[in-house]
Amino acid sequence: MTTGRELGKTRLPLWAAGFVILTCFAILGLSAWREWETRNADLKNAEIDVANLAHSLIQHADDTFELVDTILVGLVHRLEIDGTGPDTITKLQAYLPTRKSSDRIRGIFVYDASGQWLATTERLDFSKLNNSDREYFQRHRDSPEMGTLIGPPVKSRAGGQWVVTASRRINDADGGFAGVALLTIDVGYFVKFYERFDIGTNGSASLLNDSGIMLARSRDDSGAFVGRDLSNAPLFKGWESRPAAAVYYFKSPLDGVQRLSYYQRSSRYPLMVLASKSRDDVLAPWRQAAAARTTFVLGLVLLIAVIGFYLVRQLVQRQRTAQALVVNEANFRLLAEQSSDMVTRIGLDNRLLYVSPSCVRITGWSSDELLSTSALAGIHADDMERVEQAIAALKNGEAEETRFVYRHRHRDKGEIWAEAALHVTLASDSGEIDGVVAVVRDITEQKGLQDKLASLATTDGLTGLVNRRAFDERLAEEWARARRDGTQLSLLLIDVDHFKKFNDQYGHLAGDGCLRALGRILSTHTKRQADVAARYGGEEFAVLLPNTGPEGCAEVGEGIRKALHDLAMPHAQSPPSRLVTASVGGATSLPSQTTADCSTLVGAADRALYAAKDNGRDRLVMSGQVVPWPARSA
Repeated sequence: MTTGRELGKTRLPLWAAGFVILTCFAILGLSAWREWETRNADLKNAEIDVANLAHSLIQHADDTFELVDTILVGLVHRLEIDGTGPDTITKLQAYLPTRKSSDRIRGIFVYDASGQWLATTERLDFSKLNNSDREYFQRHRDSPEMGTLIGPPVKSRAGGQWVVTASRRINDADGGFAGVALLTIDVGYFVKFYERFDIGTNGSASLLNDSGIMLARSRDDSGAFVGRDLSNAPLFKGWESRPAAAVYYFKSPLDGVQRLSYYQRSSRYPLMVLASKSRDDVLAPWRQAAAARTTFVLGLVLLIAVIGFYLVRQLVQRQRTAQALVVNEANFRLLAEQSSDMVTRIGLDNRLLYVSPSCVRITGWSSDELLSTSALAGIHADDMERVEQAIAALKNGEAEETRFVYRHRHRDKGEIWAEAALHVTLASDSGEIDGVVAVVRDITEQKGLQDKLASLATTDGLTGLVNRRAFDERLAEEWARARRDGTQLSLLLIDVDHFKKFNDQYGHLAGDGCLRALGRILSTHTKRQADVAARYGGEEFAVLLPNTGPEGCAEVGEGIRKALHDLAMPHAQSPPSRLVTASVGGATSLPSQTTADCSTLVGAADRALYAAKDNGRDRLVMSGQVVPWPARSA
């Protein structure tokens, strides 16, 4: 008859197995819940980001059209008081350019009651031009309303580009229709402004009117999306009942991308902005991290399951412990013999007690040649101290296992990179530490790939120079070093003159070639190891010159400018030389004598760069100079 105690022992393996299964399912459930919460948190953070972006964009749009509205009101008021006689128009033609003080405004136009052009800021013969066929003109002619009308985008008759129109009716003294005053905003202005924001590879920022007409969209330099009617899109269905601003998930009718967005309607104008991020872009980091975490959790669960399996098995086979130890030892040797990694046993005196056959591939020496030799032989001198300390910590009981990467001498290949995983071994009779087991793997190829990836992460793919992120880090480091050492730090900012026109005329492939050529020049003129040449953004480059005064900075900057000029790349739209040229701004600082950070040096160089552009381009201006150094030769 089986007693209760014996029955409990019989069921113990079942209870242990149940506990292991319950633990595995609990870990999987908690992991799934955590990943779902992390996903929702990432989406929520992205919603906050696009909401903040939408607030900024609608404020920018309101400010832009408020400026336009102010100019239109003043212009119409002046015309209604002074009339549209020849003397008034002559004065107006001279007056209009003074109102075009902002880069937000493309052009200002005045038409008479028949649509004939009376005055404009555009430099063209408009004596025979007539705009009576435009929708905004007909709206003002047929309606007595005096407010500003923001129209759909149209192709400009003055320049041929897409523009957004804002217009007001002009009345004569009797209140009759006397013409139209019109301001245009280049759609490209909004596109360029939206490029300042990081919205991801597939994100977008759009400006629409309340009728669902696309006025401007990011990454739309060709104007492919301008004027699209999206009034049938789900966003505009039931538009009147929607709140003025809200998060909105949708599939874009323009490119079919699933997007997370935030729309914001203007409280002052019939406009709205839509700031969007691709949902795949938002969730990509989470998916990558979730895959890694899930792999880890599955590995952990598998490990727990395996451990549980062996635990149950050990409970059943407790009487076979001694035999299992022998089997385990045999299994160890079998695994070591078959493993592609080199497995070794190291005694307390650092002598090799066992070496697996893979040692020939890892070190070039056979196991017979390595037995009884020092385990530290062949380790690079620079890594020796670190390896000795790790092994000593294991033998002293300070740690049970460790892992490190080091350089090792190969008999035929020279120096290789190796990764070692070490674990202490215990004597079976006393339980005292009697040595170390080391598993060594050749990771030379993997290390090379890691170094290459690290280099790619800090290098601009087009020019081969340092990228913006790496440059900012080096600038902060050199600023701190110059502050400690009391040395000077110089910075050059270089901008290719009229580069957009060069791209438009010769194409983007030629533009890329131009930037690569300038990159080679910068590499040639930054010969010191501490000098840093970087692509700062677009056609703008930067050169950091540690321990360099203003004279040395000016010498390097002028050398770069002259080298590009001497390269004589044709650029028909870059007068007067008709060559590709660059404007250069330089600045020097002594960080130890200021409490400011490195942004002051960047700001000084940037102001010098703009001074070089304002003085005619193709020249160098040092920060604080009134006259360029030296002035460009005729």
